[in-house]
Amino acid sequence: MNKLVLSLSLAVAQMLAVSAFAQTKGEADPAQSKAIPSAPATAAEKAEAKKARKAEGAAVAKSKKTTADADPSSLGKAKATTKAERKAAAAKRKAELAPAVKKGEISSGEK
Repeated sequence: MNKLVLSLSLAVAQMLAVSAFAQTKGEADPAQSKAIPSAPATAAEKAEAKKARKAEGAAVAKSKKTTADADPSSLGKAKATTKAERKAAAAKRKAELAPAVKKGEISSGEK
């Protein structure tokens, strides 16, 4: 029994020693692989930084031109017709193509 306790205590001591010596001392890393600890930002500093980022983003968004901005003649054409006019145009197209679909020249989409 004493041999078992002795061997187990040596194994546990060795495991604890390895983990204790593996920890750093909290000093700055000489290779500069760790950042230097800094104080967290206050709420006022965060709000000021957010305001600056928002202003910068708004300026960038205003300066960029999209394809719609380049050709203003295409703006507003999506809703140029009413719903009734669109339905009438769809019915007209369907009526024009109905004989071709019936003959089998154009598939109806169902197979």
